[in-house]
Amino acid sequence: MPFKLYLINEFQRLKEEDQKQLGWSAKRELAKINYHIHSDAIKQNLIPQKLTIQQIVFVYASEADILNMALFGFTAQQWKNQNLTLKGNQRDYANINQLICLSNLENINALFINENIPQQERLLKLNQIAIQQMKVLQEVENRRLLK
Repeated sequence: MPFKLYLINEFQRLKEEDQKQLGWSAKRELAKINYHIHSDAIKQNLIPQKLTIQQIVFVYASEADILNMALFGFTAQQWKNQNLTLKGNQRDYANINQLICLSNLENINALFINENIPQQERLLKLNQIAIQQMKVLQEVENRRLLK
């Protein structure tokens, strides 16, 4: 009987872990999809006609780092330098709340870009939004854990 109980508990634990991973993957995919909304705003508003491919890549990377700075507090390169043994980028290691917030920030930044708000001003606004959203998401998670 104790073995059967152990087996049932272990099965439930594994199912819960599987569901968490599935949720994370879905959020990561959502963030990737919303990236297209963000990159289209960059393409339509920030890329001049006469840039080299390298210059265009820099503009996109710069805008991605605006989101990274607003949410994570460091650029992709800074993260990479601190995590030399990890593959991928900081977004691949983000938790579900961070991915939800990132997805929201991409949409908001696309709106700000379309409104021609300067990059530095966008960074400040996005950081304030990220702080507020992460607080709300953490409170929701804490309430769920208490139940």
